[in-house]
Amino acid sequence: MELTPSAHVDTFPRDHLPPAGQWPELLFELPALHHPPRLNCAAELLDRTIDRFGAERPVFRTGGGEIWSYGDLRDRVDRIARTLTTDLGVVPGNRVLLRGPTTPWLAACWLAVLKAGAVAVTVLAQQRAGELATVCEIGAVSHALCDIRSLDDLAKAEVPGLRITSYGGDSPDDLLQLAAAQPAEPFTAVETAADDVALIAFTSGTTGRPKGCMHFHRDVLAVADTFSAQVLRPEPDDVFAGSPPLGFTFGLGGLVIFPMRAGASALLLEQAGPLQMLPAIAEHRVSVLFTAPTAYRVMLNNLDTCDVGSLRRCVSAGENLPSATWQDWLERTGLRIINGIGATELLHIFISAADEDIKPGTTGIPVPGWQARVVDRSGTPVPDGEPGLLAVRGPIGCRYLSDPRQLDYVRDGWNLTGDTYVRDPDGWFRYVARADDMIISAGYNIAGPEVEEALLHHPDVAEAAVIGREDGLRGQIVVAYVVLSDGVSRGEETVAALTESVKDRLTPYKCPREIVFLDALPRTPTGKLQRFRLRALE
Repeated sequence: MELTPSAHVDTFPRDHLPPAGQWPELLFELPALHHPPRLNCAAELLDRTIDRFGAERPVFRTGGGEIWSYGDLRDRVDRIARTLTTDLGVVPGNRVLLRGPTTPWLAACWLAVLKAGAVAVTVLAQQRAGELATVCEIGAVSHALCDIRSLDDLAKAEVPGLRITSYGGDSPDDLLQLAAAQPAEPFTAVETAADDVALIAFTSGTTGRPKGCMHFHRDVLAVADTFSAQVLRPEPDDVFAGSPPLGFTFGLGGLVIFPMRAGASALLLEQAGPLQMLPAIAEHRVSVLFTAPTAYRVMLNNLDTCDVGSLRRCVSAGENLPSATWQDWLERTGLRIINGIGATELLHIFISAADEDIKPGTTGIPVPGWQARVVDRSGTPVPDGEPGLLAVRGPIGCRYLSDPRQLDYVRDGWNLTGDTYVRDPDGWFRYVARADDMIISAGYNIAGPEVEEALLHHPDVAEAAVIGREDGLRGQIVVAYVVLSDGVSRGEETVAALTESVKDRLTPYKCPREIVFLDALPRTPTGKLQRFRLRALE
């Protein structure tokens, strides 16, 4: 595939793309996906949105009541971009790490890095020194912009040659102090190629060493022009909010890219757990919510405490949404949760459904602009109704940064997401398990999430995770790790009650042969369950 000449002075991003023969096939069937050869996504999200809607519209809100307009944001972004290119010596193509809690300033830094033609590497504020050092090593990161409250672990990472600039402090070399000294003049965005790398998103660590996923400027707009525009369908007066941080592509899309593409605003909360989210929805009249299934379950137990009547769109991703949670949310709020599956490799959601197209218990159908099928391990499509590996393709594809696992993810032009799915005869896709979460016991295939959902139907269960344990007789047996609701005994009576509850819903061979109680399940900072840590306990 021939790429447009790059605007990058630092050629590392282009130099470390996978060979063209290892890319998936890309689809640009929707008219909105036809972009000019030169494109800067930050200018599109900020400057072009102001051209359409005006500078006075609100763009970011904080829990403390501060409101930034699009004009405020552009002034601050342009000052930061000029600081990057003058005081800090950033040139197009440099990788700039961004770290801090979810605030308007973090979003402004992200936009400024892109406007300056550099490559944004957004990480989680919770990541520790060793994890940060790995990210910087893989991405050859040269600069970092870090909230002063998140500085310690980044400094401890001791990355050779990394120039760290903090923001939010009062020292003369603080980023915001430097930016304030810049002239209040527009910063002309670097004319990057549409296929220049804009960001490197790192996988969230459910399987070990992270992989750097390289996404282009056109990809940033593609997720807004497919899932957001075609399924979510936001309105300019919407107020977005959600739990995922900006270091997680689910949060980056839901809290920055989607609202800005639509001329809407987002509430950016530093503390966005479900118990903080409920009062924030009521206070700020949030209308579009992005969070994970676990958070919806917690909020269900506390809905009586807050008014959530402003909500009109609720999106769930990050892990499978149990049908029981979907049904309970509908009964309590009258809202049909928009379920979806996305991947860091593909930037955001590619299978979903909204409104009357939703079929509880399924993920949905391919988002317009995307294609999906279910295949066996040789890549041959399997008949409808049979489980297999989910394969997808669309305007965005997996491009790992110098990682041999590219050959595992992309086969025959399709992205293999690592999920086991069934395509129903009517075309809807139904999640079965992560491919490595299938448990084979005495010749039976058992999907761990199916057992988890059966456990979650019991009122005493707050969370559940199911894995296979090696067994000499059966090959594997089903083991359930359970977090109980407050005040429930961990005794044998509870074990018996949960076992019987599962047997009432599933074939007996799927029932856990052991139930282990934990105080909490191991999760990534973005909320994804880390089954490999449970396997390590085994």
